[in-house]
Amino acid sequence: MNAVGVDLGGHKVVAGFVENGAVRARVEESTEASREPGPVIAQIARMVHELGAGSQVPTGVCIPGGVDASRENALMITNFMGWNGLPIRRMLEEAIGGCTVIENDANAYALGEGFAGAARGMNDYVVLTLGTGIGGGIVSGGRLLTGAHGMAGELGHIVLGCEELCGPGCRGVGHFEAMCGADALERRAREMGLGHRAPERHPDLRDLWARRADPAVAPFWDFALSTIARGIASLVHVFDPELVIIGGGLRRGEGFMELLEARIPRYLGEPFRRTMQIRSSLLDTDAPIFGAAGLARARMERQTAGQMEQPGGERP
Repeated sequence: MNAVGVDLGGHKVVAGFVENGAVRARVEESTEASREPGPVIAQIARMVHELGAGSQVPTGVCIPGGVDASRENALMITNFMGWNGLPIRRMLEEAIGGCTVIENDANAYALGEGFAGAARGMNDYVVLTLGTGIGGGIVSGGRLLTGAHGMAGELGHIVLGCEELCGPGCRGVGHFEAMCGADALERRAREMGLGHRAPERHPDLRDLWARRADPAVAPFWDFALSTIARGIASLVHVFDPELVIIGGGLRRGEGFMELLEARIPRYLGEPFRRTMQIRSSLLDTDAPIFGAAGLARARMERQTAGQMEQPGGERP
């Protein structure tokens, strides 16, 4: 069955028509400027209709924030005003006119890698995305781990530090994202006197990576690589995955994955050193589209079969 997956981001919306394990067509636009529910939902519905979804082709929409355990309502969407607590799945379904599901974007990323990417055929794996923030998702026993309240898998918010303040909408301290998200690393680089000193210009992490052998820059990357390695080791100890998949822009630096992998064993208990594997994402930015489309297809198949729906946790 064909399906459409939509990745809603703060700056752009990407919709893809998924057929036989491939994105056959896509539409990409800047996110509606107000980011308010009505205009954004109308935008998504229009884009989905352009791709042919509706009553016969289901749609999955992944959103940049938390959803409740029923996968019906938004809990918290950072930088999108007026969304919290709304019945987003129902509102989207009414606008689109056909079977619709919603999921957290990082969870959809993880499901997409299992559906058609680096974790295809695996039942136990972790996806960690290293971008502006840090996200991820966990598949255990072939099912997405969602937790009692739908909020499990917030890997960017495991506590690896002390008093580093996390971003708006979180307000916790010492979180992984507050230490090694791209925004946090740019702040740290500026504090170390690296890159641009002007407050309106961000240090270029790609440039700093190219200069990693420079004695002034090396301590910066020593901190970042060691912190990310500790985070991965912690996840391996807790979930004992077949594979840890690394996504996001940071991992694209030449040699980054090799240097990161070499750091992890130091932090692992002996039995885990023999089983730990990491791999780069295969689907990259298409992973959430595949994951959302797979969830939509699974929901429509259940409805077609007349089965009782089990909210959340499906794997495409």
